[in-house]
Amino acid sequence: MSATAPHTSAEYIKHHLTNLTYGQHADGHWGIAHGAEDLAEMGFWSINLDSMFFSIALGVLFLWGFRKAAKSATAGVPGGWQNFVEWVVEFIDESVRGSFSGKNPLIAPLALTIFIWVFLMNFMDLIAVDWLPWLAGMMGVSYLKIVPSTDPNITFGLSLSVFALVLYYSVKMKGLGGFVGELTLMPFQSDNKVVQTLFMPINFLLEGVTLIAKPVSLSLRLFGNMYAGEMIFILIALMYGGNLFMGAFGGLLQLGWAIFHILIITLQAFIFMTLTIVYLDMASQEHH
Repeated sequence: MSATAPHTSAEYIKHHLTNLTYGQHADGHWGIAHGAEDLAEMGFWSINLDSMFFSIALGVLFLWGFRKAAKSATAGVPGGWQNFVEWVVEFIDESVRGSFSGKNPLIAPLALTIFIWVFLMNFMDLIAVDWLPWLAGMMGVSYLKIVPSTDPNITFGLSLSVFALVLYYSVKMKGLGGFVGELTLMPFQSDNKVVQTLFMPINFLLEGVTLIAKPVSLSLRLFGNMYAGEMIFILIALMYGGNLFMGAFGGLLQLGWAIFHILIITLQAFIFMTLTIVYLDMASQEHH
């Protein structure tokens, strides 16, 4: 690998959990971070190039694949790819019908995009942890994390986008006054106007925390599950550095965890999509 290749187990784990980050160094120049000290110096104004690259590339792959299926769709006997895309679209359509009670042409395409995009980002966790970082190291790239959903910047970016839509539709469907009233007039209510006025700050605090908790929990749930899965793969990979028995045992563990992880990556994509639909449905209702 590169000159910064790890030599101990701790360095190996740290290396695989470090993003390829670009930002401003302490001396004022912009460049790639080379270690924890550089990352600390860069602070907020930095960007994880690997997370951005893989997330955008997977998004383009999703658009290209589904566009190809749409352009080559036939009323006759469909091919395997068309069959798969039609099955996914029908699955998403049924999920939206079961979770969204209103009528909004944006919800189904949004749900489809979230499910497939998050699934593809999660699926990168099934690629052997050393393959792509090793290739990157051969080209002089010191760090490379290939699973975008293990980067909280990506998961928070997704959840905040959903949160922005929740706020938009809350105001659009209920009006600004209705949305503010929803935050200040519930859950504690009273027929006495003076008592209700006293309840308003408490209601606003409770409803505000509930509202803000939506993007936070949406983001951290995806990040936490995928980060834990990546860590397990890294720990299993360490076993290959031992004797033959440990290497063989590690291979069995890796196979077993990979099979189980297929369920996890699919479930996390489904949960993110479903919660998005539910939050937007709640935003479209008069009361929740």
